[in-house]
Amino acid sequence: MNNTRLRRMAVALWGLLGYSSAFAEGSGEVEFTGLMAAMGQHQSLSDTNAGGDTANGAYVFQPEVMVKPTDADEFAVKFGFAANNGLNGYSPFGVAPWAADLEDDVRNINGRNRDYLLTAWYKHEFEFNESNQLDVYFGLIDGTDFLDENVYSNDEFTQFMNQALVNGPNFFAPSYDSGLAVAWQRHSIKIHAVAMAVGENEAGNAYNYFGAELEYHINTGLGEGNYRATMVNTSADFEDPTGQGGKRHNGIIFSFDQQLGQAFGAFIRFGWQNDEAAIEYENIASGGIDINGGLWSRPHDNIGFGFAHVNGGNLDMEHTLVAEAYYRFVATGILALTLDLQYISENYREPNAGTVEGFIPGLRLVAGF
Repeated sequence: MNNTRLRRMAVALWGLLGYSSAFAEGSGEVEFTGLMAAMGQHQSLSDTNAGGDTANGAYVFQPEVMVKPTDADEFAVKFGFAANNGLNGYSPFGVAPWAADLEDDVRNINGRNRDYLLTAWYKHEFEFNESNQLDVYFGLIDGTDFLDENVYSNDEFTQFMNQALVNGPNFFAPSYDSGLAVAWQRHSIKIHAVAMAVGENEAGNAYNYFGAELEYHINTGLGEGNYRATMVNTSADFEDPTGQGGKRHNGIIFSFDQQLGQAFGAFIRFGWQNDEAAIEYENIASGGIDINGGLWSRPHDNIGFGFAHVNGGNLDMEHTLVAEAYYRFVATGILALTLDLQYISENYREPNAGTVEGFIPGLRLVAGF
């Protein structure tokens, strides 16, 4: 998608949403939010056969409109526009250097012949009492909004950029398709469940997806912590490494985050999936720390350090190492600049045995509104 077309679509969308907001203002609460992000990364590899040094960037625009006709009901629509694919289109690594939805990701979503419309859902809230609440969503949903959450390692626009530190690459959670989700909270316990009908997998087959997450929230002298276990399963519509169909994806992943006083936080993520279906990655162990900028009188800034080790599945990948560090500088209430550095190393099995490694420094500028 060229930049001229992107600008025209963005201007048209701004006008349409502004008109819709004004029209609905008299009948209910309307909120217009979103983000714009620009990113540039440079790739330097040890093996020139895997691709020479190169640089590329990408632009993302994701507006969202939420309408609340009553206190218990909500409608939301989210769009995603992007120009270019950054290094995701050039990198030899199996894990994407930036886990955002880029140009190829927002077109023909899940083989549905649908472009740019990411989510469109309705939510109804059942509040039994102040400590017992159930939310039900249905429509076009994003499975990662409900599963494999983490306070310090879950947002490619404000935290780590590499796919292995946003969600586990061995964790199977589809986005932007029809489904139902429920979120129940009672005191310190939360349960999320997702059921989706997805239009297309890598083999071109439609499939069904089911996922559930149990979360326990604690608040101690160290601060707040969240401890989660997520299980996923699919219908038998996937192929094995030989191309034979009738296989399922299923697995479990644990995701923990914990404050360590006012200035520090830590996270851990580990889990695995079965290898009946063809899978690039089987298990992951990752972790890291977050340092709040209040230590140097910049309380809205933060530094993140993360590391991930991912073992390969039953395809070409043997294992992958990812190390990432970033500094996020919050310039204003809506604008933040991130300086990011990644190191990636991947080992492959026969017949392509060998190692590809390299550094990827980058800049990410994000405006949220």
